[in-house]
Amino acid sequence: MSTTSLRNDHKLIEKVLHALGTTIKLLKDGKQIPEQILLPTLDFTQNFTDICHHGKEEEVLFPALEKAGMPTNMGPIRMMLIDHKRTKEIAEHISVSSKKYLENGNSDYLIESLELYVQHVTEHLWKENNRLFMMADSRLNYAAKDIDRNINDIEEKKLKELGKTRSYYESLVDELENNVSKIN
Repeated sequence: MSTTSLRNDHKLIEKVLHALGTTIKLLKDGKQIPEQILLPTLDFTQNFTDICHHGKEEEVLFPALEKAGMPTNMGPIRMMLIDHKRTKEIAEHISVSSKKYLENGNSDYLIESLELYVQHVTEHLWKENNRLFMMADSRLNYAAKDIDRNINDIEEKKLKELGKTRSYYESLVDELENNVSKIN
């Protein structure tokens, strides 16, 4: 199926969202969140999610859907592009709020940014998993192998530009989950 790689990305992103949910609870309980949790979160949200994952959708999936007759100036693709832009904006807020938190310990802005990110991305993933990807799998079945190859090529290119690999991000997510679970 042409969305397998993207669905696998969503599983990684969902693990990060779960870790962020735990981070929010810890912050609200007055716990200190160290750099080794915040900095990998920034790397993942800004690089893996925005550059790599969204790149695969915007450079391969959406053009393939457009070629199959789905408009990009309205409907599901247009909404996903708007969501991608909003995801990037919220991730930038997380970056700013993380730096402020690490400087002065005030977690209010960080909590607000993290909550907004978790809510927005959770809703976005649901729309893609339960609507867009289902449409893509049915409309693009004839070209699935080509699309899969192109998606994998874009992932490799984007990660190479970042100087990272998929296994790096998979390990980052595992370490993030582990580090969050150790905070008492």
